[in-house]
Amino acid sequence: MERPEPELIRQSWRAVSRSPLEHGTVLFARLFDLEPDLLPLFQYNCRQFSSPEDCLSSPEFLDHIRKVMLVIDTAVTNVEDLSSLEEYLAGLGKRHRAVGVKLSSFSTVGESLLYMLEKCLGPAFTPAVRAAWSQLYGAVVQAMSRGWDGE
Repeated sequence: MERPEPELIRQSWRAVSRSPLEHGTVLFARLFDLEPDLLPLFQYNCRQFSSPEDCLSSPEFLDHIRKVMLVIDTAVTNVEDLSSLEEYLAGLGKRHRAVGVKLSSFSTVGESLLYMLEKCLGPAFTPAVRAAWSQLYGAVVQAMSRGWDGE
């Protein structure tokens, strides 16, 4: 797999990382639009959310958004050495599998990530930036997918 273009990734992430919660909320709102079936996977204290809005405004979910944005941040920081994150990402994959997330849902997460970047960056979201992020995200999901391999 080609390595994503580190400079494009870092530069574009700078704009997003100034307000991770705001942009992370855009990502998840888009995700629930595209795949509403994911909503029931998010339950805290056995409470089902009645709507995506309900979920997106809950403190527990905002905490999840923060964690997701941190994972992306870590991938950006280590973009030139993603293999150093292998174990961490495989463990993350395992935790997602344990709560019933299907590996196939991660392609929808990828679409939502690109959507959020496009919304945040506007004209700066060039085809080259899109390609770099697609590569980075692909590498992250590949590492996470080891959590579904059953060892």
